[in-house]
Amino acid sequence: MRLVTFRFEGEDRLGALQSGPDGETVVDLQRSEPRLPAGMLDFLRAGAQGRALAEAVLRSAPTAASALAAPAARLPLSQVVLRAPVPVPGKILCIGRNYAEHAAEGNAPLPTSPVVFAKYSNVVIGPGEAIVLPKISQQVDYEGELAVVIGLPTRHVAEAEALHYVAGYTVFNDVSARDLQFLTSQWTLGKSPDTFGPMGPALVTADEIPDPQTLSVRTSIGGEMLQNGNTRDMIFPIAYLVSYLSHILTLEPGDVIATGTPSGVGHYRKPPRFLRPGEVVRVEVERVGVLENPVTAET
Repeated sequence: MRLVTFRFEGEDRLGALQSGPDGETVVDLQRSEPRLPAGMLDFLRAGAQGRALAEAVLRSAPTAASALAAPAARLPLSQVVLRAPVPVPGKILCIGRNYAEHAAEGNAPLPTSPVVFAKYSNVVIGPGEAIVLPKISQQVDYEGELAVVIGLPTRHVAEAEALHYVAGYTVFNDVSARDLQFLTSQWTLGKSPDTFGPMGPALVTADEIPDPQTLSVRTSIGGEMLQNGNTRDMIFPIAYLVSYLSHILTLEPGDVIATGTPSGVGHYRKPPRFLRPGEVVRVEVERVGVLENPVTAET
């Protein structure tokens, strides 16, 4: 399934993207099946029961938008606004320097354990929403990443079992204000300005991505390819990260793990290449989706 949070008539709803004779449409899952919750976090907390109900809806739903009996149960994609699939994650845990070439471009040694930092829910925006360059920073950078969304309470999980606790995957942009990030040894301020966590367009369920270590990750601006990596080059693979983190803290349904960025970030280019108002950042993760966000200046 390709699960989404979408806005229709002023309300955020849980849906699923499908393709059919009407083009891409969004099935409103709760309107199609009243036993389903209307929001993504409650859906994830419902676990296997919620997933089974949603799968049944999609198996039985006619493909034409006009064919569903319930009002507005299937909507053309053009009539809705996609939001971040998990609009308010409980935790956003990010992994730094998880690709060897990215560590090398910054002249940093390869980490011997995951470099973990946090972002907060104020950073989250969805596809098409603007990355706002704050007045306080002149060095705002892009970082295209694959993100993992947790599906079950996760604590002390073995690496061999860790992927069973993953609900799915989405595209993430770990936008970073480098001049704030490197003021001190702590990266929090440079990672946490509003809008610095674009996410989406969909949460692709884990059954559609049986091996998350084979996916290309690309970032481009205006047709210029800036990052072109593959998740097979991660230093710490996803199963290891989920297991490692679960031995430190409890991961909850809806928590997001941003798994690190490949080489090619703007800070280490010669000359450096930072985001500018009027640009559109495109992050594409193979089999997961394309996330595009315009860039604007804070007013």
